Amino acid sequence: MGPFEMVVAIILILTIGKIIQTKQKAKHGIVEERDFMGTKTHRLLSGAETQQMQDEIKALKERIQVLERIATENNNANDLNRQIEELRSR
Repeated sequence: MGPFEMVVAIILILTIGKIIQTKQKAKHGIVEERDFMGTKTHRLLSGAETQQMQDEIKALKERIQVLERIATENNNANDLNRQIEELRSR
Protein backbone atom coordinates (compact mmCIF):
# COMPACT_ATOMS: atom_id res chain seq x y z
CA MET A 1 0.00 0.00 0.00
CA GLY A 2 1.47 3.29 -1.12
CA PRO A 3 1.32 6.58 0.81
CA PHE A 4 -1.53 7.93 -1.31
CA GLU A 5 -3.64 4.84 -0.74
CA MET A 6 -2.89 5.02 2.99
CA VAL A 7 -4.08 8.64 3.17
CA VAL A 8 -7.27 7.74 1.29
CA ALA A 9 -7.87 4.77 3.62
CA ILE A 10 -7.40 6.94 6.74
CA ILE A 11 -9.81 9.59 5.42
CA LEU A 12 -12.34 6.88 4.52
CA ILE A 13 -12.12 5.31 7.99
CA LEU A 14 -12.55 8.69 9.71
CA THR A 15 -15.52 9.58 7.52
CA ILE A 16 -17.28 6.27 8.15
CA GLY A 17 -16.61 6.62 11.88
CA LYS A 18 -18.13 10.12 11.95
CA ILE A 19 -21.20 8.92 10.06
CA ILE A 20 -21.74 6.05 12.50
CA GLN A 21 -21.23 8.39 15.47
CA THR A 22 -23.75 10.89 14.12
CA LYS A 23 -26.33 8.17 13.42
CA GLN A 24 -25.97 6.84 16.98
CA LYS A 25 -26.41 10.32 18.47
CA ALA A 26 -29.51 10.90 16.35
CA LYS A 27 -30.91 7.50 17.31
CA HIS A 28 -30.61 8.35 21.01
CA GLY A 29 -31.89 11.92 20.64
CA ILE A 30 -28.60 13.71 21.28
CA VAL A 31 -28.30 17.10 19.60
CA GLU A 32 -24.96 18.77 18.97
CA GLU A 33 -25.05 22.56 18.94
CA ARG A 34 -22.37 25.18 18.39
CA ASP A 35 -22.43 28.65 19.88
CA PHE A 36 -21.06 31.75 18.16
CA MET A 37 -17.54 30.97 19.47
CA GLY A 38 -17.63 27.48 17.94
CA THR A 39 -17.97 25.66 21.25
CA LYS A 40 -19.81 22.35 20.93
CA THR A 41 -22.49 21.36 23.40
CA HIS A 42 -24.51 18.15 23.51
CA ARG A 43 -27.99 17.80 24.93
CA LEU A 44 -30.79 15.29 24.92
CA LEU A 45 -34.02 16.17 23.21
CA SER A 46 -37.09 16.01 25.37
CA GLY A 47 -40.20 14.18 24.23
CA ALA A 48 -41.96 17.48 23.59
CA GLU A 49 -39.13 18.76 21.39
CA THR A 50 -39.06 15.52 19.45
CA GLN A 51 -42.81 15.64 18.90
CA GLN A 52 -42.62 19.29 17.85
CA MET A 53 -39.92 18.50 15.29
CA GLN A 54 -41.89 15.53 13.95
CA ASP A 55 -44.98 17.73 13.58
CA GLU A 56 -42.97 20.38 11.78
CA ILE A 57 -41.45 17.81 9.42
CA LYS A 58 -44.91 16.39 8.69
CA ALA A 59 -46.26 19.88 7.91
CA LEU A 60 -43.31 20.61 5.62
CA LYS A 61 -43.78 17.32 3.78
CA GLU A 62 -47.46 18.14 3.24
CA ARG A 63 -46.51 21.56 1.85
CA ILE A 64 -43.97 19.99 -0.48
CA GLN A 65 -46.61 17.57 -1.78
CA VAL A 66 -48.99 20.46 -2.47
CA LEU A 67 -46.27 22.46 -4.21
CA GLU A 68 -45.32 19.45 -6.34
CA ARG A 69 -48.95 18.96 -7.30
CA ILE A 70 -49.30 22.66 -8.18
CA ALA A 71 -46.12 22.59 -10.26
CA THR A 72 -47.08 19.49 -12.24
CA GLU A 73 -50.72 20.26 -12.94
CA ASN A 74 -51.75 22.44 -15.85
CA ASN A 75 -53.81 25.12 -14.11
CA ASN A 76 -54.67 28.64 -15.06
CA ALA A 77 -53.11 31.57 -13.18
CA ASN A 78 -56.15 32.32 -11.00
CA ASP A 79 -56.41 28.75 -9.75
CA LEU A 80 -52.68 28.70 -9.08
CA ASN A 81 -52.89 31.93 -7.06
CA ARG A 82 -55.80 30.54 -5.04
CA GLN A 83 -53.87 27.39 -4.18
CA ILE A 84 -50.81 29.38 -3.13
CA GLU A 85 -52.96 31.58 -0.90
CA GLU A 86 -54.48 28.46 0.69
CA LEU A 87 -50.97 27.28 1.50
CA ARG A 88 -50.09 30.61 3.10
CA SER A 89 -53.18 30.51 5.31
CA ARG A 90 -52.20 27.17 6.86
